[in-house]
Amino acid sequence: MSAEDQREDSFISHLVELRSRLLRAVVAVMLVFLALLPFAQWLYRQIAEPLLAVLPEGGQLIAIDVASPFFAPLKLTFVVAVMVSMPIVLYQLWAFVAPGLYQHEQRLARPLLYSASLLFYSGCAFAWFFVLPTVFGFLSAMTPEGVAMMTDINRYLDFVLVIFLAFGFCFEVPVAVVILRTLGWVDDAQLREARPYVIVGAFVIAAVLTPPDVVSQLLLAIPMCLLYECGLIAARWLGQRPRETASS
Repeated sequence: MSAEDQREDSFISHLVELRSRLLRAVVAVMLVFLALLPFAQWLYRQIAEPLLAVLPEGGQLIAIDVASPFFAPLKLTFVVAVMVSMPIVLYQLWAFVAPGLYQHEQRLARPLLYSASLLFYSGCAFAWFFVLPTVFGFLSAMTPEGVAMMTDINRYLDFVLVIFLAFGFCFEVPVAVVILRTLGWVDDAQLREARPYVIVGAFVIAAVLTPPDVVSQLLLAIPMCLLYECGLIAARWLGQRPRETASS
């Protein structure tokens, strides 16, 4: 068999492996989705609680579209299924990529993968337990007298999901810093010098991703700046480990 035929067979085998891994990930998401489907209405009631808690007595969400009461809980259930099954999806991705990595790369990639997952869920939890109640309380207090604050269930769901994704992904800042430092694209001095630009960038990102109120922008920008500092510490620690090991 020629070298070209061997490369073609290797490429095809990689495609087959990728299809198998993707299929397992999709099956995992669909199984979780089907398991959560009977609880779709309950899930939506839970996600609506931060807003309903600050509305005046008798306040409620409304459905503008005829099919919104059916599709909004369904969409939320699918998103929750994806988030719940994300460890399985990430494992399938890792199982596909890991054989092509060197041993030292695997040792570094595995904790980064765990850290990225933990930070994403931490960002979502921060948004749920602190950001949403604070933002809705502020917006409700700013509602003019005589104005009934009632939101469409679909628009409310889109708003909450954007907040979750914004905080989930922005909490990945330490992982991004560590990766940039580990790949050698930047050094510790450059990371420290970039601190003022990171602060400005954090507030710009917060202004784009969050509602147009100062409370939610501060609640996203300040944690991003603090997480950048955590990334600096982690990158500095990882950068010192090889030298410490060599000296020992």
